[in-house]
Amino acid sequence: MKGTVQDNKLVIELDERIETGNAKETEQKIMELLSAQSGKEICFDAEKLRYVSSAGLRVFMKVSKLCNEPVEIIHVSPEVYDIFEVTGFTQLFKIRKQLREISVEGCEKLGEGGNGAVYRLDEDKIVKVYRPWMKQEEIDKERSFAKTAFINGIPSVIAYDTVKVGDCLGVVFELLRSDTLGHAMRENPDQLEAYVDQYVALAKTLHSTHVSAGSFTRIQDVMHDRADHLVQWCTPEEIAQLHDIIDTIPDADTVTHNDLHPGNIMLQDGELVLIDMPEVTMGPPICDLISIYRDMISAPQKNSALMEQSVGMPSEMILRVGRLFFKKYTGITDDAELEAYFKKLGLLYAFNVTLVPGSGSERAMQNANFIMDNLLRPIVLPNAKAIGALFRAERH
Repeated sequence: MKGTVQDNKLVIELDERIETGNAKETEQKIMELLSAQSGKEICFDAEKLRYVSSAGLRVFMKVSKLCNEPVEIIHVSPEVYDIFEVTGFTQLFKIRKQLREISVEGCEKLGEGGNGAVYRLDEDKIVKVYRPWMKQEEIDKERSFAKTAFINGIPSVIAYDTVKVGDCLGVVFELLRSDTLGHAMRENPDQLEAYVDQYVALAKTLHSTHVSAGSFTRIQDVMHDRADHLVQWCTPEEIAQLHDIIDTIPDADTVTHNDLHPGNIMLQDGELVLIDMPEVTMGPPICDLISIYRDMISAPQKNSALMEQSVGMPSEMILRVGRLFFKKYTGITDDAELEAYFKKLGLLYAFNVTLVPGSGSERAMQNANFIMDNLLRPIVLPNAKAIGALFRAERH
């Protein structure tokens, strides 16, 4: 048995068996490790553990009583997990099963975005493979969001297995006869308008679904947190101004997806379902419309190759779908009026972009100085009142 410190957390690697014969010795070693690393969170790595008796369970209970929060036990084999489940330990500890390993070699890639790529495993299942930097906690949050959305009547798939794909984590979904909406639009251009009608209906379902407090994170809280993490690029006065703008965003108990483009929507048996939900929040619809403007109007004109890969169709078609989406969503049919509307969304989008480096995005942090010099200072801050007014406006 040994202990190592990882991310300010004490990780204790357990031996193969903890039973009557070695329980007391195991307890003593654990207590010595805890004493040497006082104050750190505790995590047991059970990758080698194959059996734990009642004497071993009592050791875990003693450790649990010393802590102010549930202790984490990771890489738990199915056999040991069954013991923990039968004895009620799954309710007392944060227990993570050992993940089975799969390969996507030779699998069709259905789509790719900032957080990962989606592959078809077989006729019944797909897997979303996350980027190497995505942590288990973030993936669990997305699974929780998808479950909450489903319970609240939002069409979303529920994952049934978390797996390892090489050095990355993945989540398996059961989706029969499904493809992304972006691919369906590309392959069936004659049905484009009908698909856009479904796209708009899905967005309006999200934006009219009321959820209880705490179901998802408030979008204002996400933005405030990002603003607080801009200290290496912005002055305290500039950060304070950003907080003031965020405070103008009205509270809402409706759902915003914040990445709602056709590459993140699956078409299954003629129905649309959401699969990519790590950034879901509670907020007013305008916040979602900003991200749709980003993906379907602004980005295809500036980075067509990246958006074609993410959305799953040519950039010219993305722009066509984007314009049609906003016409149907807003009821604006006049092209000049639509362009004026896009200018307003563009100003709000500029504000959103200035916050992105605070999210920890590596690419955004690399471009942070450029963003502050070309968006924050010349555009966002001089138009702070106008941005606040747009967030408060009733018509979106």
